[in-house]
Amino acid sequence: MSGLAYQIVEELKQRILSGEIRPGEKLPGENGLVEEFGVSRTVVREAVSRLQAAGLVETFQGRGSFVLEVPERTSGLREVRSHRDVLELMDFRIGVESEAAALAAGRRTVYQLKGIERALDDYRLIGDDPARSVEADFAFHLKVAVASGNRFYSDLIADLGPMMIMLPRTRLDPAYEMSDATHLTRVVLEHENIYAAITRSDPEAARAATRIHLSNTRHRLTNGQ
Repeated sequence: MSGLAYQIVEELKQRILSGEIRPGEKLPGENGLVEEFGVSRTVVREAVSRLQAAGLVETFQGRGSFVLEVPERTSGLREVRSHRDVLELMDFRIGVESEAAALAAGRRTVYQLKGIERALDDYRLIGDDPARSVEADFAFHLKVAVASGNRFYSDLIADLGPMMIMLPRTRLDPAYEMSDATHLTRVVLEHENIYAAITRSDPEAARAATRIHLSNTRHRLTNGQ
């Protein structure tokens, strides 16, 4: 995502999460956004695509983009508005998901392992598509939580929803965006390390691989401040 699109996503996301633009209301039209932000239509479309991928808006051909109601189950993330909030969300995820991965390494079934593998394959294929990469990233982390065998981990990750991926991603410095091939390759490798440790039934390695992956994301967020 370009730096200009990043700025538009941030601004519109804040308006939506703060209630300035309410569910059911229409986003400013393409012409209005071009004029307000002084950018090209391509940049505006990229930003709207990001908001759509996050489940914040729905776009209808010929009608425009409308703000969606954030599901009640993700109500806690409505309050994630500042950069500090996003960093604290990452701290929370590091603790929870590292332990979930360790449990998954010791408890996963063959079927659950195949589910993680399929999610990893999907992410490899569409990780650089902003309209689909958030869902693919989230699916991988959810499958790991399910494989923990503890429903509280999987319920918690499911309740956080794809927004737990989208919110940190919109805070990343544009240099670390998923459109950057080097960054995408690094994240895929981090996911592969988690999967490999779970495949080997190695809880310590799974815990460490997950902690490294999420800590790297947090580090990138810190650098993007």
